[in-house]
Amino acid sequence: MSKSYLVLMRHGQSQWNLENRFTGFKDVELSDQGVEEAKLSGQNLAKAGILFDLVYTSTLKRAYTTAELALIEAGQGALVASMIKHDDLRERDYGDLTGLNKDETKQKYGDEQVHIWRRSYDVQPPGGESLQDVVEKRVRPYYEATIKPQIEAGHNILVAAHGNSLRALLIILGENTPENINETEIPTGSPLVLEYENGKRVAKYYLADKLAA
Repeated sequence: MSKSYLVLMRHGQSQWNLENRFTGFKDVELSDQGVEEAKLSGQNLAKAGILFDLVYTSTLKRAYTTAELALIEAGQGALVASMIKHDDLRERDYGDLTGLNKDETKQKYGDEQVHIWRRSYDVQPPGGESLQDVVEKRVRPYYEATIKPQIEAGHNILVAAHGNSLRALLIILGENTPENINETEIPTGSPLVLEYENGKRVAKYYLADKLAA
C-alpha cells in the first residue's frame, strides 16, 4: 500500500500578526516568534520522518522564509533551491484594510462590519478579495493544474502559505465547505498533515498534536 503526505503549513507569526494588523499582500518579515515557530515545525517534520519531493510556497517572504527555515531544520535544506513560488498562493488581498490595526478598524466600522469583511465567504473588503475570490480565481486553478497531479502521482508535498490561501485549499480538497470554513483557524507555524493511501485521504492531524500524543 502506497502512503503519501500533503503538509499544509501556515507561515510563522509575522511582524504584522504581532501588531494585530491586516497584512494581505504586504510583504512583511517574520517576528522572532515566527522564526522559532518555523524552526520547531522543521524539527517536528524530522521527528515524523516526512521527506518531501516538492515544495510549493507563496511569493511573500513570510511564507517562503518559513518553508526555508523548516526545511533546513528538517534536514532537507537541499530542497530550498527548488521551491516553487507562485503569486496564486499569496494571502487574501485585504485592499483598503491593509496595514490597519484590527481593533482600531472595529472601532471605526463596527464589530459586525469587520466580522463580515473577515469571515464571510463572498463579501469583499473595500478594494480587496473575498475568500471566494481566493478559492475560485487563484488557488483552485493553480491547485488543479500544478499540485493535484503531484498528489495523484503519490509524491510528498509541502505547501507553505497563508491562513486564507490554506483555508481556500481546504475547501478545494473537500475538507471544509464555504459554510463551515469559519470554524477552521489554522495556527501559525504548525504543519497540518493529510495522509493519503493509494490516492485516498485516510488521516488528518496537526503534527505537533500527533507527536505529543
